[in-house]
Amino acid sequence: MTTTVSAPTRWPRPFRYVYAANLTDSLGFQVGYLAVPVLAVSVLAATPGQVGLLAALGTAAFLLVGLPAGVWVDRAPRRTVMVAADLARAALYASIPLAWWADALTLGQLYAVVLLTGVGTVFGDVAAQSFLPELVGRDRLVAANSLLMTTNATIQIGGRGFGGLLVQWLGAPLALALNAVTHLLSALALTRVRPTATAGRDRPAGGFGRQLGDGVRHVLGNPLLRPLAVSLAGINLTVNLMTTMLPVVFLRELGLGAGALGLFLGAGGVGALLGAVTARPLAARIGHGRALWLPGLLVAPAGALVALIDTGAWLWLAGVGWLALAWRTGIGNVIGVSLRQRATPDALLGRMNATFRFLLTGAIAVGAGLAGLLGQHAGPRTSLWVGAIGAALTWLPLYRSPVRTLPDPDRLPPAAG
Repeated sequence: MTTTVSAPTRWPRPFRYVYAANLTDSLGFQVGYLAVPVLAVSVLAATPGQVGLLAALGTAAFLLVGLPAGVWVDRAPRRTVMVAADLARAALYASIPLAWWADALTLGQLYAVVLLTGVGTVFGDVAAQSFLPELVGRDRLVAANSLLMTTNATIQIGGRGFGGLLVQWLGAPLALALNAVTHLLSALALTRVRPTATAGRDRPAGGFGRQLGDGVRHVLGNPLLRPLAVSLAGINLTVNLMTTMLPVVFLRELGLGAGALGLFLGAGGVGALLGAVTARPLAARIGHGRALWLPGLLVAPAGALVALIDTGAWLWLAGVGWLALAWRTGIGNVIGVSLRQRATPDALLGRMNATFRFLLTGAIAVGAGLAGLLGQHAGPRTSLWVGAIGAALTWLPLYRSPVRTLPDPDRLPPAAG
């Protein structure tokens, strides 16, 4: 049976509810992605080091609870985990505009909210990626991931641009109130999905430590998953060295507003959308392995354009570079996530996804912290250049591994449980 991402009526009803939840969550994320650093810089007068710390705390939860979360997700009904994560994030984000209205908002509260919402994101994301094979079947993973990534990229295009304008019109605190609303709507959509019983899956053997270690060993011991994890972690670290300091460069060095920053970041959404849309035809033409590493080689100079950002023509060139980097990421997300899900048995999906999230989002936290240090002591431009140089090398782990000749992930034999 042939499936296409353009025919949503062919998808199972539970997947459509999960898709709706993902859509609303993505919209709120794009607004918050811009509103949080703008709030810190413009309302709370945060320094570059504090902006870097804020960005690091946003992903630190993946380092703190990322690996254990995989064990808990493999033990619990995944839909229940997703609903609970949405409700917790809604309450946390709602506290920011309330504190601002009461003239009690501080950087300390912002740090706490960002850290704790990150914990919710850990559980929500790991559960969602582990739930997908059960919702659509393993033979439709590439198509389902393509649909999800295309939708997220489309929202990124409009969401960051709209978010920048919204922050400019209403102010960052009120814009962040939208995050609470979107998470509530997402939780409501997920309640329409029938819960799945954990009894339907093989219960992980051994104690907590052994179960956690099984997930790590599955990723790091797999000749396809290990280089994928290394490459993607490198991409996240180096790109976040640039994104963390972009608000400082835009608002303070270039004298541009939040609207311009949102439109610039929205160009990344265009690139991610192009990557998600072109991933499947590109992989069909040149092979899935080449589609994972070759785009990284082709866009290697793009980071330098971002590091050279300035007003006038250089702003447009930097936007092209940002779009190219996002195009590479969009392709890798569709093919890489499908490979991960296809190469992992059901009983290990939560721990595999948690291990990837630990490594990938942990790299974001490291990149944000390093960006703050570089920005504080060597200037924001130094962080941009270090990120640009590193991003140019992230395709090498894939090229030097069996991934280089990877077949279609949908034709890989399912991993043994």
